[in-house]
Amino acid sequence: MSPFVPGTSVRIEGRAGGPLAGLTFAAKDLFDVAGHPTGGGNPDWARFNPVPTRHAWAVQALLDAGATLVGKTVTDEVSLGILGENAFDGTPLNPAAPGHVPGGSSSGSASAVAQGLCSTALGTDTGGSVRVPASFCGLYGIRPTHGRLDLAGMLPQAPSSDTTGWFARDAATFARVSAVMLGEACPPARPARLVIATDAFGFADPDTAAALAPMLERLKRLVPDWHAEILAPPGLVAWGRAQRTLQPVEAWETFRPWVERDNPRMAFTVARGLVLGAMTPEAERGWAALTRREVRGRLAQLLPPGTVLAMPTTPFPAPPKGLPVPALGPVRDAILCLCAHGGLAGHPQLSIPGAMVRGLPVGLSLLAARGADAMLAGTALALEEIA
Repeated sequence: MSPFVPGTSVRIEGRAGGPLAGLTFAAKDLFDVAGHPTGGGNPDWARFNPVPTRHAWAVQALLDAGATLVGKTVTDEVSLGILGENAFDGTPLNPAAPGHVPGGSSSGSASAVAQGLCSTALGTDTGGSVRVPASFCGLYGIRPTHGRLDLAGMLPQAPSSDTTGWFARDAATFARVSAVMLGEACPPARPARLVIATDAFGFADPDTAAALAPMLERLKRLVPDWHAEILAPPGLVAWGRAQRTLQPVEAWETFRPWVERDNPRMAFTVARGLVLGAMTPEAERGWAALTRREVRGRLAQLLPPGTVLAMPTTPFPAPPKGLPVPALGPVRDAILCLCAHGGLAGHPQLSIPGAMVRGLPVGLSLLAARGADAMLAGTALALEEIA
């Protein structure tokens, strides 16, 4: 299926002579584009909300840099999904794994880049929505430092975790786009230290861990000063549970006025998630908030300036499309266990392609200190040079 929102046609030329002149991009349908409805993957969001009169900050930044906008892309419904399936707009093609999900919620953006329909694309990442499709589609994809970028004109979900991210097929294009979005150059970088998250590799399926081993060896050649550490001493499952508690609570707070006012149509799984967020006990919220504090302290300890941490982006490659509802929960929960630290701690994370499991892509992720986003893009460039 097409990665672009059905029934839409958008093309806006970028500024002549900018640093991204000659590149094209697409924007997830959570980003405002002046004069075009922001649909959010739900037929009633645009119906009950006004057409924007100005571009989202991220869209304007790429246009000002010379990139041309060529379309708005499908998203999981109001970004509440991790697999990339939308009951209303369909499931965008994963060209690297036909018959399998593209990952979500930035499904259409990843699909458009992977198909070569644009040079880069904007996505959002709250609980893994750029990192997961980057892994499943074999792309570079970043979740930037939380709070670093202006989110004006981006439909929110859980503001304490929401970020704007982007995709590219190659490290050079990714670094060009990153330099514009981050406002700083991203030259090739060799971090001083490397941490390998042994529990994250242990949590991944054995075939996935084995497939990532050659990439890990290349990374060790780039950063010879390395050592192994446990990422989550309380357990990755505990971190996943904390994010799975906090994110739906915030999502309900975000969408509650719309739901109560307009009673919109929703897929069962989306409505169920919002209901569970509304019903979360205060004691559970308190536990999750304390766990978030613990996660932030742990990552600050593991990631001083000049350090990168390596881990699998996802515990397995893309699952098949159309899994029955009872099978979705365990799959989503397992993915979140390797993604929860992003929303909990807000450190930048870049998923790098290069490994295959039974012909399906999986990504290796690099994390760094808050604010060290450009170093991650530079490390990807340097790693590509020693391939």
